[in-house]
Amino acid sequence: MLLDTLVRASADVAATRSRLTKRALLAEVLRAATAEEIALVATYLSGSLRQRRTGVGAAGLQHTPPPAERATLEIVDVDARFERLSAELGEGSAARRTTEVGALFAAATAQEQAFLRALIFGELRQGASASLVQDALATAYDVPLASVQRAAMLLGSTATAAALTAAGGLEALDAVALRLGVPVQPMLAASAPDPATAAAKAGLPAVVDVKIDGIRVQIHRWTDESGSDVVRLWTRSLDDITDRLPEIVEQVRSLPATAFVLDGEVVGLRPDGTPLPFQVIASRTASSTDPVTARERTPLTLVAFDVLHLAGRDLLDEPFEVRAQALADLVPPELAVARHRVETDQEATAVFTDAVAAGWEGVVVKKPSAPYAAGRRDSGWIKVKPRHTFDLAVIGAEWGYGRRQGWLSNLHLAARDPATGGLVMLGKTFKGLTDAVLTWQTAALQEREVRRTRTTVFVDPPLVAEIAFDGVQISTRYPGGIALRFARVLRYRDDKTPEEVDSLADILALSPVIDDAADPTTDA
Repeated sequence: MLLDTLVRASADVAATRSRLTKRALLAEVLRAATAEEIALVATYLSGSLRQRRTGVGAAGLQHTPPPAERATLEIVDVDARFERLSAELGEGSAARRTTEVGALFAAATAQEQAFLRALIFGELRQGASASLVQDALATAYDVPLASVQRAAMLLGSTATAAALTAAGGLEALDAVALRLGVPVQPMLAASAPDPATAAAKAGLPAVVDVKIDGIRVQIHRWTDESGSDVVRLWTRSLDDITDRLPEIVEQVRSLPATAFVLDGEVVGLRPDGTPLPFQVIASRTASSTDPVTARERTPLTLVAFDVLHLAGRDLLDEPFEVRAQALADLVPPELAVARHRVETDQEATAVFTDAVAAGWEGVVVKKPSAPYAAGRRDSGWIKVKPRHTFDLAVIGAEWGYGRRQGWLSNLHLAARDPATGGLVMLGKTFKGLTDAVLTWQTAALQEREVRRTRTTVFVDPPLVAEIAFDGVQISTRYPGGIALRFARVLRYRDDKTPEEVDSLADILALSPVIDDAADPTTDA
């Protein structure tokens, strides 16, 4: 299949707001793919590459060759080039990578070049994600969407589910089960503004866990064919970080069972038991960090909160209370989340107040009867934080003045528009930025620069930042129609892609809207 076929389909998908039309367009392309191509088609139409890292950054694409006049690139050849790029290491790799990128872009038309850039940076703005591709796959092969979703979740990949569907249809999909050594997509929590609302959604009695602001990990332990005891750790984005967290591997090996899957967080604790800030521990997952040195400087510990498999038994579909008991049987209290059973709103609020006072991020209220909804944001888990915080895209920044002269300071913030899938600006902020962060973000934003004016640098792809604010108000100043009140930066989220930023609907659902003419988001 020509890459041009996907480029045209993507453009058609982006041009319509109808989910049904988007699904039909994607289904048509999926039907036309061969068995060799369908996994790639599903991957590219989901807005990503098969290779998790290519080593190609914005700087490497600043001077691409002129586009080809005619579309000749086959998607399998494109994938082969990206595979070679991802394998480039060592002395001279930068030059070889530049040559490979140049050859690829020289063979691409202008439209294909734009499409390839979007795939490299994870910014294919077409209003279609992996979930819509799964929907289209079900339509293309006339199988239940639930079967496709479950297979993709258990395989950790929509592309693999697509190949399986094409090869074996519904029978192959329904045969998929959790496999030790293959990470599943993690369950995500819905949000509520306060513990009472969360308890009402979950139903009482409920379970309330302390919310951990750490590194989300999924842990698999099993015995391989050679008899070796294998432990693997994956992040929420399914990156393998086993080698970077040796003390966590040791803790896992101390557990009595030898075949299980755990879900949890990795945190750093002070001597008094309070948690270290996320920024302090985040560097532990960086590939450039020496694990031994990092462990000595910032030792970490596991905080497990769910078990998906234990001793040959899959627990995904079991009620949370069953999984909670299995976790208690497997993991000692010092390696497990602080957990409380509550009967009233007042008890839930008390747990929340105590958790925040102890330095934790908040709480997660859990429905005892809920299964593990892998790969989905589900009301079986409802998180509550002490302030409004959302992950937003940084789409540009204005140069500072006075003490901040020479730094990019006032950030342009955007949320996801659920109607189009694109980003829509809803405010600015310069608050919460240390000198170190200002220095870092000035360099990082200029690396992603696509254009600039006298005062502002605009970037693509955006960075993702966690933003706290006191509420929202009606505003005609920004395209989103609202403005953030007293927004400030808590941290950058390099573990999240622009596709994962919160939507306008998320913000409006949790934040009271104030009709006020004053605009509190302007830099001064």
